[in-house]
Amino acid sequence: MSKFGLWAIAGIAISTLLYLVYTAFTFEAPTGTTTVVIAPPGLQPIVEEPPPSNLPEIRLQPEPEPPAIAASEPVVETLPVEVVEPEPVAAEPDGPVVQLPNLNDSDGLVFEGLRAFRSGVAVIRLLASDQLVRKFVVLVDNISRGEYPQTGLPYRGIEQEMPVQNIDENLFVMDASAHGRFDQIIDIFVALDTDQAVTLYRTLSPLFQQAYAEIGFRNVNFDDTLRSAVNIILRTPYIEGPYQLVKPSVMYLYADASIENLQNVQKQLIRIGPENTEKVKAKLRDFVLQL
Repeated sequence: MSKFGLWAIAGIAISTLLYLVYTAFTFEAPTGTTTVVIAPPGLQPIVEEPPPSNLPEIRLQPEPEPPAIAASEPVVETLPVEVVEPEPVAAEPDGPVVQLPNLNDSDGLVFEGLRAFRSGVAVIRLLASDQLVRKFVVLVDNISRGEYPQTGLPYRGIEQEMPVQNIDENLFVMDASAHGRFDQIIDIFVALDTDQAVTLYRTLSPLFQQAYAEIGFRNVNFDDTLRSAVNIILRTPYIEGPYQLVKPSVMYLYADASIENLQNVQKQLIRIGPENTEKVKAKLRDFVLQL
């Protein structure tokens, strides 16, 4: 190679070297870029720990995902249906319906009902002429308390006086014929048909209850009072005569204290005699059993 060629190569090499030196001094790293240093194999990168802090560590928990709602068709509830109870139907009466009069005009119905009895006419002759329902209720109420009224009775009184015999000025004895004054009345009463008597009583029952309310017993069932009255009669003891009497005033009293201390209605039954008393008991017992 000629010298000129050598000098030309040498000049190019020097020019290139000078250019590289100039580029090195004038080079500026571009902003916004990151230099990545690749560590050689076998070396671990050094990670600098942050300086300790006094603030509490806050850890963010991931929010739970909302539960999945199963897709289903909407349920439509059926509204309750109001049940209307049927109105009670009144039972048909066994017999014909009786239109009851008011209490003041009820005597005609009582007499009409008694006339249908086999011995009804005889019974009517023994009864009072008016206010039979009210007088019967008062009598039953008194008997239920052991009393026996002297006035306002539903039957006619016996005009015949009680026959007595004098033992001395202060002591008397009831004559045996005294019981016979009541024989006809008791026989007519006992002859009444019990079934017919119960039917008539049930027909007149609203009037009895109304009359019972008039004398102050608005909340008491008259049927219960009637049963109480019958029970007192049934408890009357059986006492045979003769019965000795005293008369401190107008009325005779039993000389035997065991008799005089009985209830007034029971002393009245002793006056009609033990046989008549037993007939009355049997009839009333039969009546109450069917009531």
